[in-house]
Amino acid sequence: MRAVRFHEHGDESVLTVDEVDRPEPAPDEVLVEVASAGVNPVDTYFREGSYEPYGLPAIPGVDAAGEAVGVGAEVEGIAVGDAVFATGLSSTMPGGYAEYVAVPADRIAALPEGADLVAAGGAGVAAVTAWRALVQHATLRPAETALIHGGSGGVGHAAVQVAAASGARVVATAAPEYHDAVAGLGADAVLDYARDDLADAVVEAAGGDGVNVVLDHRLDEYLGFDAEVAAHGARVVGIGENDPEIGFPHSASARGKDLSLQLMSMFNTPSLADALADLASLWGEDVSIEVARSYDLDEAAEAQRAVMEDSFLGKLVIEP
Repeated sequence: MRAVRFHEHGDESVLTVDEVDRPEPAPDEVLVEVASAGVNPVDTYFREGSYEPYGLPAIPGVDAAGEAVGVGAEVEGIAVGDAVFATGLSSTMPGGYAEYVAVPADRIAALPEGADLVAAGGAGVAAVTAWRALVQHATLRPAETALIHGGSGGVGHAAVQVAAASGARVVATAAPEYHDAVAGLGADAVLDYARDDLADAVVEAAGGDGVNVVLDHRLDEYLGFDAEVAAHGARVVGIGENDPEIGFPHSASARGKDLSLQLMSMFNTPSLADALADLASLWGEDVSIEVARSYDLDEAAEAQRAVMEDSFLGKLVIEP
């Protein structure tokens, strides 16, 4: 089979397309014929060496979706022919940038019949992160208000849909060119993140009392802002930052609101398979993935450049 691999760490130029043996599923694995694999920033961290892959040469790709073409004897709930999606690959096993991938049963779930497998290939990191942040950590409830920073991004656009499906009021930030699209995903208010009066606008959009839940992907920039727009008892879930030095510029405002801060990583999810199954129950009707661009295996280097440098709505995927 054909697969993208890197034999050494480095920039996008170290990615090659190689002929390798098609994997055989272990008893606790599902062999997936890959329809698409999501392109995530974390894929570039494995390639650069910031995160260690399972070994070199390595096949990148944390996410994948496709058809189950082989099912190990110990696997339950998935049969040959099922549409499936997976996440959490690459770190201890080959990833999804390949024609086939063998996925452990604890990080894969079946999708509804007829699911868009190209879109599903981009779901894993984005949708599981959004689900874990809003549902499991923040316990977002109907009639609460959620602020989603970066509502047009991979995690952000999934989070808008998850929050809307929960019955919450959704306030999102995005560049003006994406406002209509983010509103179409379920946001009740979409605000330009560059506006000077953004804090006032967020509070007004939340009904005047502030937001109950914040999903923050740039804690170094927005943590103080989060405290400013938070309602009493609000929960902030931090999923990333550009600068590791984060902190409240005025901690008294956070304390005065009994603000809670939860830092998280998708890779710490107790059961990726359970989170994927929960998302599969919402797939298509309430939650889906917007595919901004699709690439083939030979274009993997360009896809990894674009995921780090370009602006787009939704996700980039590779179709082997």
